[in-house]
Amino acid sequence: MARSRILVDLLGFTGSRGGTETYVRELAPRLAERLPGVQWAALTGRTGTAKVEGFFPGRVHTLPWVGADAATWALGAVGATDLLARRARADLVWAPANFGPVRRGVPRVVTVHDAIYDEVRGGLAQRAQRGVTSTLMRRSARTADRVLTVSHAAAASIRTHLGVDAARIAVVHNGSAEPRPVDDPATVLAPLGLAPDRAVLLSVGNRMPHKNFSGLLRAVATLPRDTRPLTVIAGSRLPDPLADEVALLGLHRDVVLPGWVDDTQLEALFQRADLYVCPSIVEGFGLPVVDALRRCVPVLANDVPVLREVGGDAARFADATDATVFGAAIASALAAPPDAAARASARDWASRFTWDDAADATAAVLDATVSETSR
Repeated sequence: MARSRILVDLLGFTGSRGGTETYVRELAPRLAERLPGVQWAALTGRTGTAKVEGFFPGRVHTLPWVGADAATWALGAVGATDLLARRARADLVWAPANFGPVRRGVPRVVTVHDAIYDEVRGGLAQRAQRGVTSTLMRRSARTADRVLTVSHAAAASIRTHLGVDAARIAVVHNGSAEPRPVDDPATVLAPLGLAPDRAVLLSVGNRMPHKNFSGLLRAVATLPRDTRPLTVIAGSRLPDPLADEVALLGLHRDVVLPGWVDDTQLEALFQRADLYVCPSIVEGFGLPVVDALRRCVPVLANDVPVLREVGGDAARFADATDATVFGAAIASALAAPPDAAARASARDWASRFTWDDAADATAAVLDATVSETSR
């Protein structure tokens, strides 16, 4: 790529938004290596400045009136990103977190990780906000020069729900994090109070409805008390919204809700886990599934296309919308864990998903878009 300027829209970056932030943290430094002719700049809000400066390979500009809330993030993306890109004479805007400007302007690539707001609408209280978010995503995707997404299942959903032509969508799978084993996982996990003599079932994610953690809790509740695993569901603010359901189901001795965990704690949880479970109704990719498989942790996932795509033959699948069926699948997976050869095969499968490969493919899309739109 000839000398050019790319502005990356990170207005929504807070350090606590899960997979979309892992995505840009992993890719941004690698893209700078692959596109050395690019002058990189990032646009972020006041909450994200220090965090973005920790990994971003260029200058970071802050909009101080954009906070951690979705409303000011959306307002900044819709009203300020393109204007500031013009002022900076950017050749391209990359919006890596589902949406950016909603009108044509400076050439733009947007990464749409999923169309979950259209596929899982949530309850009445959530539908108004989700409707606004869905509208912004649809307009941003339709006016972008190219749309990146992270799985073929997500691409199909984007075509169906957002109305984006297949020719403008590029599928680039996410990578998985290389294992960094913890020397003494028991000490790292001591604050969680995990009983050493119980099987541990692990799941990670935010508390949005599509994660279906309520379904997982109902499935665990179907298991006999004397053989019930200790279920750890990480990835939420505290107090955890799942706490009431845990109490209602009488699972207070069987479920641990540790809130957000850091990278070291997550590695220790993978080392301690007997089974990783992904009950999601829909995902853009399902990154924890690949991370678990790469660490030789057996995986049970809901039987939906995207999790089949990333789990392949290395994972087990069952209907997570049926508590009895999913509970039986959990019991079966714990009773018959894979042997060493199967675990090694699962690790090899997951190791195919690398951030280096994702960076190569993403760089090619950004490069091609700059070339095509500068003619």
